[in-house]
Amino acid sequence: MTELTGTAPAAGAWHGGPPAEHTLRVRELIVEMCGSAGGGHLGGSMSLVEILVTLYRSTLRVDPRAPDAPGRDILLLSKGHGAIGLYAVLAERGFFPEEELAAYGQPDSPFSAHPNPAVPGVEMPTGSLGHGLPQGVGFALAARFDNSDRRCFVVLGDGELQEGSVWEAAMAAGSLGLGGLVAVVDRNTLQITGPTEDAVGLEPLADRWRSFGWTVREVDGHDIGALRAAFDAIPADADRPTVVIAHTVKGRGLPYIEGQTRSHFARLTERPKKRALSTLRAQYRKAAQA
Repeated sequence: MTELTGTAPAAGAWHGGPPAEHTLRVRELIVEMCGSAGGGHLGGSMSLVEILVTLYRSTLRVDPRAPDAPGRDILLLSKGHGAIGLYAVLAERGFFPEEELAAYGQPDSPFSAHPNPAVPGVEMPTGSLGHGLPQGVGFALAARFDNSDRRCFVVLGDGELQEGSVWEAAMAAGSLGLGGLVAVVDRNTLQITGPTEDAVGLEPLADRWRSFGWTVREVDGHDIGALRAAFDAIPADADRPTVVIAHTVKGRGLPYIEGQTRSHFARLTERPKKRALSTLRAQYRKAAQA
C-alpha cells in the first residue's frame, strides 16, 4: 500500500463528537449556502448528509491536513448537484475553514454549484450525470495496477441511474472483479421532474446491481449506525464491487419540504433561511432530550 502522508484516521473508527452534532452543523451550512444570491440544490444535499458524514468521519482513509496524499481513499460525488452537501462536510471535517463557504456562488469563488477540484478534498469535477462511476472504475483499476489497497467510493443519485454510462461501468466493474470499488446510491426516489419511477423505472434496483456481479447492501441512509456497519463490511468479497443502496428522504431535516420535489433547488431569502435554521436546531434539541 502507498502510505499516506500525515496521520490518516483508521477506517472504521469514529472521529469527532456525537454524530448528531456533525449532521446538524452540516445541514446548517447547506442552508446558509442556499441563502446565497444564486441559491443551491437543497433537497438532494440534505438527503446526502448522513451518508457523507459517515464516510468522512468513519470510513474513508483520508487526512484533512493532507487531502492529496497518494494513498488516500477516493470519493467521487457523481451526483454533482449535491456539491453544497460535499462542501459542507469537507469544511466541517476540517479540510478548510467553514468561513470560506461564505464565498459560495460568488464570481471567481471555487465553491461552485457542482464539485470543483480547486476545493481541498474534491477529487474530480462532476456535472453531467453518469460520469462518476466510469471514473471510479478507472481509479479502482489504477489501484490494482499500483498494488494498492486504496478504495474508491462513488456517490450517485437515483435519477442518475437512468444514464446508460452508469450501467456500462457497472458491467465492467463486475466483469473485472473490482473489489475496491464501492457505489453508494442516494435512493430518495425523486428527481427534478418528480418520482424516479414515473420517469424510468429502477426497481427491482437491488436485483439489477446483482445481475451485474455486485454485492448489494440496503440500509436506512439516515441511520449512521446502519451506514457504518454497511461500510465496515466492505468488501464482502474481494473480487466483487459493492453497492450500498441508501434509502433516504429528499429535504431531510426540514419537515415542511421533506419528500417533495419542490425541495430540489432553493434560493432562501433571510426569513425562510432563519426558519430553516430554527427548525434544524429545534429538532436537534428535541432529539438530545429524548
